[in-house]
Parts: sequence; structure tokens; C-alpha cells
Amino acid sequence: MLGIDRTVQNMVGAADYGLYFAIFNFSFLFNILLDFGITNFNNKNIAQNNHLLNKHFSSIVILKLMLAVVFAIITFTFGLIVGYNSHQLSMLGWMVFNQFLISFVLYLRSNISGLLLFKTDSIVSVLDRTLMIIFCSILIWGNVTNEKFQIEWFIYAQTAAYIITAIIAFIIVKRKSAFTRLNWNRPFFVMIIKQSFPFAILALLMTFYNRIDSVMLERLLPNTQGDEQAGIYASSYRLLDATNMIAYLFAVLLLPLFSKMIKNGDEIVHIVKLSFKLLITLALIVGIGSFFYSIELMGMLYTNHVQESAEVFKWLMMGFIAVSTTYVFGTLLTANGNLKELNFIAATGMLLNISLNFILIPRLEAVGSAYSSIITQFLSAIVQVIFAQKVFKFKIDYRFLMSILAFAIGVIIINVFSKHFIEDKWIYNFIGMVILSIVFASFLKLLNFKSLLTLIQNKSK
Repeated sequence: MLGIDRTVQNMVGAADYGLYFAIFNFSFLFNILLDFGITNFNNKNIAQNNHLLNKHFSSIVILKLMLAVVFAIITFTFGLIVGYNSHQLSMLGWMVFNQFLISFVLYLRSNISGLLLFKTDSIVSVLDRTLMIIFCSILIWGNVTNEKFQIEWFIYAQTAAYIITAIIAFIIVKRKSAFTRLNWNRPFFVMIIKQSFPFAILALLMTFYNRIDSVMLERLLPNTQGDEQAGIYASSYRLLDATNMIAYLFAVLLLPLFSKMIKNGDEIVHIVKLSFKLLITLALIVGIGSFFYSIELMGMLYTNHVQESAEVFKWLMMGFIAVSTTYVFGTLLTANGNLKELNFIAATGMLLNISLNFILIPRLEAVGSAYSSIITQFLSAIVQVIFAQKVFKFKIDYRFLMSILAFAIGVIIINVFSKHFIEDKWIYNFIGMVILSIVFASFLKLLNFKSLLTLIQNKSK
């Protein structure tokens, strides 16, 4: 992300990369149709019943191919509706194929991990990225061509990496399953789709919610202006994507923990408070720090459109505070089975985001899209917190809320003064800001990793 991907963006320019980023996100909108919860179902099922691998593998491969056809038809249909030209449709075709390969590899990996072959799974999990780094490094620095690097090469390198990974993963699973032929099993298909439908709808809404911005930038702005603004938005979004991985991994940890505690009737308020305290503290440091150091961070990573990217970046990263909140309370509501309510919140957020983008993008371009994102993220987070408080009847802890507010104000003050610690040495100032913020959080007793780890260990027994 910060090596190859960033280098490619600097080499091809904001316009070409912006077009790629917009079409990539467009191909991602209906991605849930490729899986429909099959991977999660299969991982759990094979882990509990290894002997079913052969039977299920032969049926699920057919289902995955059927879903791939549906995904391709729907994606291309909407591509034609929004007015993609032949070149854009060609790029979309490669990305649709890549999305299928990614989904298929994830399914194959679910079989490998379900068989408890964790070492093998860990190797396969990084194989596509490793191949991507190798292929792109050769194209970028290998002097294999005198032509300027083209964004299409980046897409083809992805395709080659995914194909090789899919073939290797398929061979591994085929050997373990003694697979000989495909098996049509309609009742099995219907059962999986029915079980996964509420989760699929939520995933679809959340994908639109998070991926539609760059698509609308490319479509709503005229000529190459849309491509360029999408590229500026992409450069800012990349770091948000990276930090989101931290919050996402936290949610992956919390979901089974919340589910088990709710099922057992355990008191859940303490683990919710601990997890939120930890994640919101980190989010405030990252979000506020990125706001104050946006120009420096963007200037370190990119060579073009630094000022514009910094303006978008600082608002997107402030949205990480809201995103982190939803990863705690949205996960809690998911564990409790409140999918209907979450789907309503997600649908409302999606409509609000699209509406704001229609209003703000023509006026403010990429910055307008960042504004619509942060407004939607915070409103959705607030609604989820209020709903969770009503469902679980949490008592409002005003002392805790005041400590969070005090910490946020303190981090802002630390950032203001840190800008003047050492002249022309912003990286040292930034590191100093992070250290002082962590010390301040510890003073307010907001960072308590030991209590969280102890509670998780106790509840997982």
C-alpha cells in the first residue's frame, strides 16, 4: 500500500490513478455477490466436520461460479448505466475478474484453515501480495521497458498474482479433498443463501457507504477533472484504509467475544467500555494528529497535488474516530443479532452520503466528498451508540465521557505546541506528539491494555 501502490500513483499521475481507483471501487460495490457469506460458513463448517470437505467443495465451486456470473452481469449493467466508455469497461472487466479471483482464493483458504493447516494458510495469505511486489518491482525498477509505466500494467500484475495464487490454493485443497467432479446441490445452495442474506445486505450497504465516493467524483466532474480529483481522494484514502485495518482487526476479535458473553448472559458493559476506551484513544491520536500534520504526511508520501490531498486527508482521517466507534458498537449490535436495525442505519447512511456527494462534489470536488464522508460517519456512529445504549440499557458514565473529552482537548493542545518543538524537523515533532499523547492517555487511565487482555483471556476459557 505505502510502497508499490504509492509509487505507482506517483508514476502514473493523479488522473490515471484516479480513474483506476474509481473503477476499482465500482467493481467492489457488488463484491458481496461473489461470496454471500460462503467463506465464513465454510470455515466454521469444515473446522467442525473435516469429512464434509469433499462433498461441500464440489458443490460450493459451482455456487461460486454461478455467483461470479451474476456479479459480472450486475456490475457491467450498472457500468453501462453510469456511462462508462469502452476503455473504462475494459478496465472494469479486468477488475471484475480480479474480484472473482480474490473471492475464490479466500474461499479456498477457508478450506485450508478449516483443516487447521495454519502454516499453509499463512503462506497462501501473503502469496498474492508477494507476487504483486515482485511483478511490480520488475516493471518499475527492472528496466525491462523504455515505456512509461501504465496503470494497466498494475492491473495485469494483480491478475497474474491472483491467478497463480488461485491455482496453487486449488491444488492444495484438491489434494486434501480428493475432489473428482462438480456436484449440483440446489437445496444446499438455497440454505447458504438464506442463512447469509441479512449479513450480505449489511455488507452490500456498507460497501456502498464506504466505496461510492471516488466513483461519484469520477462520474460527476467533467472530463479528466473527475479522474484527477478521484486520484487526489485516493492518495488521502490510502492511509485511512491502512489505519482502518487496526480497527477492523479489533472488531474481528470482539465479535466472537461479544457473541459468547451475550449468549452466556454475562455482564457486557465492562468489555464494551474497555474496548471503546482503547480504540477511541488510539483513534483520537491518529485522527487529530493527521489533521495537524496533513501537509507533512502527504508531502512525505506524494509528489503531486500535495496541498489538495492534505486538505482531503485531514478530514478523512478525522472520520477514523467515528469509524472506530462503529467498529465497537456496530460489532456489539451484530453479535446481538440486531441486523435489521443495522441495515436501516447503513441504508440511511448510504442515502445521506450519496445525497451530500451530489450537493458537495460539484462545488468542492474531492474536499466535498471528504465532508460528506465525515458527516455520514459521525451521524451513523452516534445513532449506533444511542441504539446500543437503549438495547443493553447502559448507564451513562458522565465521568468517563468527560475523560474522553478532556483527552481530545489535550491532544489538540499537544498538537498545537508540538508544531513548534523543533523548527524544520516535523517528523521529530510528530513523534513527540504521539509520545506525549500516549503519556497523557495513561495519566487519564484511558490506555489499559493489561485489563483488556486479562478480560479477553478469562472470557475465552
